[in-house]
Formats: sequence, C-alpha cells, structure tokens
Amino acid sequence: MTQTNLKNTVRIAAAYACTLLAAAGLVPTAQATSTATTTFLVQITLTSSCAISASTLNFGAAVGLLTSAVNGTTTVSVTCSNTTPYNVGLDAGTVSGSTVTARLMAGTTAGNTGTTMSFGLYQDSGHATLWGNTVGTNTVSGTGNGSAQSITVYGQVPAQTTPKPDTYQTTITATVTY
Repeated sequence: MTQTNLKNTVRIAAAYACTLLAAAGLVPTAQATSTATTTFLVQITLTSSCAISASTLNFGAAVGLLTSAVNGTTTVSVTCSNTTPYNVGLDAGTVSGSTVTARLMAGTTAGNTGTTMSFGLYQDSGHATLWGNTVGTNTVSGTGNGSAQSITVYGQVPAQTTPKPDTYQTTITATVTY
C-alpha cells in the first residue's frame, strides 16, 4: 500500500468512526470558547400625582325652624403619591354673593331660587376654623402616602331667620394643590 492509499484509508476509517460515534450520540458537542455581554437600563419615572373626591354634605330633611344651629359632616378623600405634600381647599360655592367666610345656599323651587340661607364649612368640629381655598391660609394640608386619606369637613347652618320651605343647595368645588 502506498502512502497516499494509507492516508485515504485512515481518513475513510476516521470518517466512518465519527459517523458511528455520532449515530450513537457519543460525539461531544462543541463548546463556546468565548462570550460577550452587555447591559441595559430598566426604568420608570413617577411624577407627583393626586386625585380628590367628595361626598354630599346633607344637613337633613324636615328641619322646621332655624332657631338653633344644624350641624353636619362629610368627607373629602385625597389620594396622592407617597411623600407628596398637598393642600385641600374649598371654594365659596355656586350661589351668587357667596364667599368662603359667608357661604350661601339657594332655594331650588321655581320662584324661590333667589332666596338664600347661610352656612359655614369648617376644618374642626368646634366650628372655629373656616375652610377656604387660599393655600397656606385656610386650607387643610397633608402628605400623601399612596392610599386614600379621608378628611372630615364640618358644616353648620347657624340659627337664622327661617326662609321659605324649600330644598336649599349649592355646589362646592374641592381642590387639591400639590
């Protein structure tokens, strides 16, 4: 056998052996000899945010004469981002001539809408601190915690000359400043 024939025979035998080993699942798999890596940033930007809601303040029905004060409460709910400082203000209402220091409700029956009665909104149950809408002066402040926070609004209809029987109302706007 010549040297060339011998080399060809060895190659054929080696190829045949590799084929048999591969068929038997005995050929080792190729391993990576090097790697490359990278990194990437994952982020979200949270901004300060607040939401506000309020319930009706109903002083009741069947009040005959206003010879003594009528008290009531409601709640304002504020939900602000964690650690966000806020102030809640209440405006004068929608009745003409109403101010935060002298709020008015007006009659709702046709022919009586110009009749008013006075009331007040307060920050405390003793009705000593009026609730207005000037931040830092007559608003209620707090700090958000990410959950709803309830704030009580104390209302009072003081003793006054009793107007014509009717349903009296106004709409107050509650504002959260943050």
